[in-house]
Amino acid sequence: MAATTHAVTNQAPPLVGYDVFAADRALTEGLERHLEPPLTAEVREELGVLGRAAGSAQALEWGVLANGNPPTLHTHDRYGHRVDEVEFHPSWHRLMGKGVAAGLTSAWSRPGGHLRRAAAFLVWSQVEAGHTCPLSMTHAAVPALRADPALAAEWEPRLTSMVYDAGLRPAATKAGVVFGMGMTEKQGGSDVRANTTRATPLAEDGTYELTGHKWFCSAPMSDGFLVLAQAPEGLTCFLLPRVLEDGTRNPFAIQRLKDKLGNRSNASAEVEFDGTWARRVGDEGRGVRTIIEMVAATRLDCVLGSAAIMRQAVAQAIHHCTYREAFGGLLVDKPLMRNVLADLALESEAATTLALRLAAAQDAVQDTGSEQERAFLRIAVPAAKYWVTKRCTPMAAEALECLGGNGYVEESGMPRLLRESPLNSIWEGSGNVQALDVLRALQREPQALNAFLQEVGRTRGADHRLDGAIKDLLTELADLEGIEARARRVVERIALVLQGSLLVRHAPPEVADAFCASRLGGDWGAAFGTLPHSLDLRSVVERARPAS
Repeated sequence: MAATTHAVTNQAPPLVGYDVFAADRALTEGLERHLEPPLTAEVREELGVLGRAAGSAQALEWGVLANGNPPTLHTHDRYGHRVDEVEFHPSWHRLMGKGVAAGLTSAWSRPGGHLRRAAAFLVWSQVEAGHTCPLSMTHAAVPALRADPALAAEWEPRLTSMVYDAGLRPAATKAGVVFGMGMTEKQGGSDVRANTTRATPLAEDGTYELTGHKWFCSAPMSDGFLVLAQAPEGLTCFLLPRVLEDGTRNPFAIQRLKDKLGNRSNASAEVEFDGTWARRVGDEGRGVRTIIEMVAATRLDCVLGSAAIMRQAVAQAIHHCTYREAFGGLLVDKPLMRNVLADLALESEAATTLALRLAAAQDAVQDTGSEQERAFLRIAVPAAKYWVTKRCTPMAAEALECLGGNGYVEESGMPRLLRESPLNSIWEGSGNVQALDVLRALQREPQALNAFLQEVGRTRGADHRLDGAIKDLLTELADLEGIEARARRVVERIALVLQGSLLVRHAPPEVADAFCASRLGGDWGAAFGTLPHSLDLRSVVERARPAS
C-alpha cells in the first residue's frame, strides 16, 4: 500500500548530463561573432569539454558539497602556535583545479584570451560561484603588477599558470599561485582613501612593513595579496606574500571568517597585519591608480558572474516548465508562463551579449592598443557592472518561482542561486559607486562618451524605439542640474541602450524586437512576465531552452 501512495509523477528530471556551453546559443553565437576564424574551432572544442564537465553529475555534486561544507578557520595548532589556516572541503579544491586548468587565470598569455576566458567563466561559474572569487582576483592581479616590470616578470608566470597548486609554501617552489586582495577597512568601506593601515619603509628599496587591519579579505589562503596602505607619500599599493622566500609565514592574523548570506564556499576574512613584509607596486601615493587595473578586471568578472547566475536560473526554469504539467498541459505552453520565461530569457541573453562585447574590447586593448575600445570600456564596464548585477537578484527570484514550492527547496539549487545573486552588485563597488564612476567618466573624459555614442550609433535607423531611447539619453545627459541624484537613472539608460544596440545588431529579430518593445519602448510592467502578448515569445523561450 505504501508504494502506491508514494508514486512519484509529474516531476521534472534533473538538468544534468548536458553541455552547458553548447546549450547556450547566446554564448556560442557571441563567441563566433567576436573570435578570429583561426581560433574558432580550437576554442569551441575546449569550451565543449568544459561545458560537458560543467553539466556533469560529478561537477554539480562538487558544487553542492563545497557550498554545503563552508571553510573552517584554524588560528592555532595543538601546541598554541599561530597558524592562521583555512581548511576547505576537497570539492573546493577540485573546482579550483578545474577552473585554473580551464584558463580562468591565464587570459593574458593566450590569443583572444579575454574572450575565451569570459566564455569559460560564464560556463564554469554555473557549477558553483564561490570558488570563482580567487580565480577572478588571480586573473585581475596581472595588470596591476605590470606597474612594476620586475615584479610582473617574477609573478606573472605563476599567476597565469594552468596548474592549481594548493598549500602555503614559498611561491617560487609552486607550479602555480592564486591571489587575493585587501582594500576595504572597517572605517572606510569603498572610501579607500580613508584607510589607516600604515606602511613603513625598510632598508631594502621597495620593501615595507605593514601594520593595520582589513575588514574584508577574500580568499585568505591565497599565495599573495594586493593591498592598499598609507606610505609616507600617501596611499600606495603593495604585494603581500603569505609565505616568505625562506619558508617562514608572513604575519597575517586571520581574526575571523565572515558569516555571509551566500558565497558560503568562499572564505572572506578579517585580517591583521603586524610587522607584515610587503613590496611596493607602483609609486608611493598612487595606490588607487595602480590597483584600479585590478578593479576594472574584477568588475567585468562581476558582470560575467551575474550573467552566469542568470543563465543557470533561466535554464532551470525553462527545463522545469518543459516537463511539468498543470491545468491540462505543459507549463511551457501556457501563455502567461511563456511570457515569464521569455522575459527571463531576454534578460539573460542581454547580459551575456554585453559581457562578451566587453571581453572582446579588452582583447582589442591588449592586442592592438585600441584607444577607441579603451575609451568605450571606461563607461561600458561600470555601467554594465551596475545594471547586470542589479538585474540578477529579481531574475533569480522569478526563476525560482517558476519551480513553485520545489524551487524554494534547497535540493533544487535555486535558493543557492538566489543567495549568490546580490553579491556581484556589492563586490568591487556597489551600485552608487558604479553610477558615480560613470558620471566621472562622462564629465572628465569626453572620449569615453564619444566612444559609447559611436558604439550605439552603429544601429541608427534599425529600430525606432532604440533611436528614441538614444535621443532621450542625450537629453538626460545635457541636463547637468541634479545629475548626481539622477545618476542611477542615467546609468540604467546607458546600459539598456547598449544592450539594445547589441541585440538589434546581433540577436534574432524576435529577441531584439521583444527587448526594444519592453526595455526601450515602455510597453513593460514592473515585474517579469509583462511583455506585449503580440511578440513571438515561443521562439524566444525555445532559443533559451537547455538541451538535456
